[in-house]
Amino acid sequence: MTPTQLQDPIQVEHKVELTSAEIASLWTSYFSDTLSICTIGSYLKHVENPETKAILEFAYQNSQKHVQKLQSFFTEGKITVPDGFKEGVDTFEAPRLYTDDFYLFYIENIGKVGMRQYTMALSNSARSDIRQYFTDCLDESVQIFNRSTDIMLANGTFIRAPYIPQPTAKEYVQKNSYFNAWFGPQRPLNVIEISGLYFNLTQNQLGRTLLMGFSQIAGTQQIRDYMLRGRNIADKHVEIFGSMLSQEFIPSASVWNTLPTSSTVSPFSDKMMMFHVTALNASGIAHYGTSLGMSARKDLSNHYIRLTAEVLAYAEEGAEIMIEHGWMEQPPQAPNRNKLANH
Repeated sequence: MTPTQLQDPIQVEHKVELTSAEIASLWTSYFSDTLSICTIGSYLKHVENPETKAILEFAYQNSQKHVQKLQSFFTEGKITVPDGFKEGVDTFEAPRLYTDDFYLFYIENIGKVGMRQYTMALSNSARSDIRQYFTDCLDESVQIFNRSTDIMLANGTFIRAPYIPQPTAKEYVQKNSYFNAWFGPQRPLNVIEISGLYFNLTQNQLGRTLLMGFSQIAGTQQIRDYMLRGRNIADKHVEIFGSMLSQEFIPSASVWNTLPTSSTVSPFSDKMMMFHVTALNASGIAHYGTSLGMSARKDLSNHYIRLTAEVLAYAEEGAEIMIEHGWMEQPPQAPNRNKLANH
């Protein structure tokens, strides 16, 4: 065997129990996939563009396949299958709420989220069958992202990151002011910081449109008010990230302003919409944390800390609403050893 050749995986004869990390990844994947089935299934009833319909069908069929496999993992491990979401229970017949352009933007984001989620799940898994499952899921997410991006590029709707002059020489940091300036003149943004601002700007554009639609169709005033607050937060964050770029004469990401239709008839249950927003909040907090860690300028760090706190407060309010209505399904947890010792 040459040094570059890899041996076949070692075959384990007995079935190893799932670890807590593997259960966590399977459990969260079940909610993501049942949510996707309901959401994309609703989109498929209205989509008109053939290419967009094809990528939606691909994602929809993948999620259906995933749910069946996840249920088998739970059953084999003698783990209770979560409720998740169900078509016909959490979805209803309703007029179109979003445009085909939004469907494509949404499904591209599904690819992004899937790549991040499945990479983490794969890296936390030990059992070979679980690793193979998440490897397959990761490959499908890459396909969803690439196919949807290609369609958006062909249609002229893809939001490109800002351009800067191409670097022609290597440079090294010379002064502590590269990091330490809070006020006064700032050094120009570097490409890593620009990338973070661009990504968070586009994610908030998506969230703003999604929440705008949810605010029109929510079944109670409490949920409508919550969606409106989320829409306004996302709108404010879009403005902040855009202004941070424009202040340095860097073109911000092209304005993506495809709005919902005027429909006020809901295709989704309030429970499902609230969970959807919970997932958006968690994703946004993770993105801000990553950008914070990669931003050397202290003014950017300050922005990310402040905006993260705002999303955390909004997420906490959403969790309280879900608990109030009995909508928050609890993840599996370790036993309370102190309670067991004092039964």
